[in-house]
Amino acid sequence: MYRIRELREDRDFTQAEIAEIIQTTQQQYSKIETGKSDISGEKLTLLARFYNVSSDYILGLTDDPRPGK
Repeated sequence: MYRIRELREDRDFTQAEIAEIIQTTQQQYSKIETGKSDISGEKLTLLARFYNVSSDYILGLTDDPRPGK
């Protein structure tokens, strides 16, 4: 499961706000957040840059959120 819900809620964003940032609909973003749909590499990169974390952190492959590690 992706960590995007945790990241979004920690920063007090709505699904609609994040969906706009990654250029998708709120409905599609909700599916990504709940694991009902996969995230594309492009959208993963946008989220990692927006939250200033590594894509590996978002994907749950590391517990270190720092990009470039």
